[in-house]
Amino acid sequence: MRRVYLDHSATTPVRPEVLEEMLPFLKEEFGNPSTIYSWGRQAKKAVEEARARVASLIGAQPEEIIFTSGGTEADNMALIGAAYANQNKGKHIITSSIEHHAVLDTAQYLMRQGFKVTFLPVTPEGLVRVEDVLQAITDGTILISIMHVNNEVGTIQPIREIGKVAREKGIIFHTDAVQSVGKIPVNVQDLNVDLLTASAHKIYGPKGVGCLYVRKGTRIQPLLHGGGQERKRRAGTENVPGIVGFGKAAELAGRELESEGRRLKALRDKLIEGVLARIEETRLNGDREQRSPINANFSFRYVEGESILLSLDMKGIAASSGSACTSGSLDPSHVLLAMGIPHEIAHGSVRMTLGRDNTEEDIDYVLEVLPEVVERLRAMSPLYNKGK
Repeated sequence: MRRVYLDHSATTPVRPEVLEEMLPFLKEEFGNPSTIYSWGRQAKKAVEEARARVASLIGAQPEEIIFTSGGTEADNMALIGAAYANQNKGKHIITSSIEHHAVLDTAQYLMRQGFKVTFLPVTPEGLVRVEDVLQAITDGTILISIMHVNNEVGTIQPIREIGKVAREKGIIFHTDAVQSVGKIPVNVQDLNVDLLTASAHKIYGPKGVGCLYVRKGTRIQPLLHGGGQERKRRAGTENVPGIVGFGKAAELAGRELESEGRRLKALRDKLIEGVLARIEETRLNGDREQRSPINANFSFRYVEGESILLSLDMKGIAASSGSACTSGSLDPSHVLLAMGIPHEIAHGSVRMTLGRDNTEEDIDYVLEVLPEVVERLRAMSPLYNKGK
């Protein structure tokens, strides 16, 4: 049976080149970067080389990169760190209603600490309006956090324009770029951001390591206290193998960004056009043009997304759903609901995200299998039969 992995927004496999660079730091090069003897110096050198590689991918300076345990910690550090460090200027934060829960739940936490948070609406395509950001700003606004690419529907937000507004108003601007770094061009100077989150395992690096870009002069408080690692911004012995892997993954992503982006976009378009042409009562979620080159998110009427996923899995195809089934919730995706998609349609959503190992033959296989799956499941739906 053919196996097709289409969940690259959830995680990616570690590239062989990445693993090869990591292995020495899991074996003989085991030193603590904070020590002064040769084992420690070698580890420290490797960490700094990785820092430079990650910085280069996003147009930053190496000293502006703080390594973390992943995107969630980096998002927490950005929001909580900036909020606490600047609360003397105000206690108002602006974010969107379609952020990852690493931002949404952190914003809710800050509300319980006395901060006020505005959750901006989005268009039916899942885009934040710049004018809505401008209207939400008050004299007490100290932080704006808007994700670069939505993890579910793939919409690319107008970060540059929002960043320009924030800079003109003297407001710290953070973007969760976990789904954009290494997939589309990301330059912190062009985007006008002060804080930016990235994660290694989304770009064929290891899990358990990410980073927060902190523009020089941006005030944040650390979340973790203890040692003086990461320029006293993030205490704790560095995950040297993970950081080394992150650095190599960033280098490879930068090298292949343009060519791989074109290839994946062509595969994505073939998938989107094929699904919409072959399966009736189907809608594409998210903006058609302002979209990640790897993302295709569909809603299929009269059928549950989880049922589609289980059927696809039996055919060797891995994808994901917008429904929060893994959390035990019966509610569909908060992103789709925020876009104004009705519950009954949002429940039938499936996200397919492509990666470097996918081929045209993979897409052909999906376009062969998916219509049969949807047709079979709809045949068991009384709502669909009634509509016929």
